Amino acid sequence: MAVVPLDLLALLPDEWRVALTPHLDPARTAALAEFVAREYATETVFPPLEDLFSAYRLCSPQACRVLILGQDPYHRAGQAHGLSFSVREGVSVPPSLRNVFKELGEDLGVPKPRSGNLDGWAAQGVLLLNSVLTVRQATPGSHANRGWEEFTDATIRALDVAPGRVVFLLWGGYARKKAALVTNPQHVVLEAGHPSPMNPRGFLGSRPFSAANKALADAGLPTIDWERSAG
Repeated sequence: MAVVPLDLLALLPDEWRVALTPHLDPARTAALAEFVAREYATETVFPPLEDLFSAYRLCSPQACRVLILGQDPYHRAGQAHGLSFSVREGVSVPPSLRNVFKELGEDLGVPKPRSGNLDGWAAQGVLLLNSVLTVRQATPGSHANRGWEEFTDATIRALDVAPGRVVFLLWGGYARKKAALVTNPQHVVLEAGHPSPMNPRGFLGSRPFSAANKALADAGLPTIDWERSAG
């Protein structure tokens, strides 16, 4: 099967492309693009290519106030649509997101959302990102160590030099490795375990939503209406 070349940076919104380019190695980015193009051409890969950079399209670097960082996309059909932890309207809420909503309820008293679509968070300046942005069907971690990690590192570095406070919510071991990239003292890093039910402790009880809003309020920034999840 012929593989159509893929220019990852050309798929990004202009503002993100400008922000990320200084932090990316061109050769590594080209190698990642070649790998991703081949995978989409020969395997079933999630999210669909048209949703690959949905998080970046819905939350510009200038608007970003919170980054929620997970591991890699959902690996079952119909789930991943380019926003970490989110699923589209009508899709059954996966176990990790159920725990996110459980913690949201215990933290802020928010009723269980009617759907797992988190577009409404993105619209308020929450960048819903994974450490690795693609995955083969039914094979979690299959696109790790192929270059996406450097891509998401570049995203964090770009936000680290942002003029306003950004709150980084790093959930799980993959995400927590990124904490050292946040060097600007104006920002706030809040680490927790991954919300997966396979992680019996470390996320539930971490109260990330109230802590993020406090950090934003302390900087004089509007808080996030976490109850407004679906766009």
